[in-house]
Amino acid sequence: MIAPAAEINRMRRHLRAADPVMGQLLRVAGKFTLEPQLTHTPFWSLARAIANQQLNGTAAATILRRFADLYPDHEFPAPELVLATDVERLRGIGFSYAKVAALHDLADKTISGVVPVSQTLRSLDDAQIIARLTGVRGIGRWTVEMLLMFQLGRPDVLPVDDFGVRNGFRLAYGIKHMPTPRALGEFGARWAPYRTMAAWYLWRAVELEKRGKLPPPPVRTRIAGRQAKRRSASRVS
Repeated sequence: MIAPAAEINRMRRHLRAADPVMGQLLRVAGKFTLEPQLTHTPFWSLARAIANQQLNGTAAATILRRFADLYPDHEFPAPELVLATDVERLRGIGFSYAKVAALHDLADKTISGVVPVSQTLRSLDDAQIIARLTGVRGIGRWTVEMLLMFQLGRPDVLPVDDFGVRNGFRLAYGIKHMPTPRALGEFGARWAPYRTMAAWYLWRAVELEKRGKLPPPPVRTRIAGRQAKRRSASRVS
């Protein structure tokens, strides 16, 4: 992913046949363009995820730039370098004590092999990856699901705790309240084994709504819901 055109067409046909609302969303939102970043290491991806927690994009980018500047001879620091860096130096570029502890735990678990190298990671199934990586301090299921989708390109990931996915479902399906994660997971079973594509299009639904281009759903959907809440992703304060 981006998969060959024939595979993408097969995925789209499956989603259209499984669900008329999703089928309409695919038609309106257009081409599927999710492309995995296969060259990034798990340490790179998870360290950046830790840096981004509870920050807007600009603030996180500033801290990550300062982080890279601590290691001018390296494109991105190795785990050993991070472990050898004084806590106060990391604090000085904007990391909280909790994030420094999370970075050190990530580095330590990368060196020990709990966080596998890229080749080993690709050989594991989704559940195995989630189980191993959520053992790192500050890394929750949502963060690992983003890695599965955007780094590894796994085709059947539905991040039911993601605010944008749930909000996109609310908008595209014309329901009053946010779907509960459990209800969304049960409803989304019909999209398997291509739930990553479905989630990507639910994110697009939010964008379409903002532009006034999201059509009303062609059928009515009933699903358990509750008042909107913030995304319950893993966070380190």
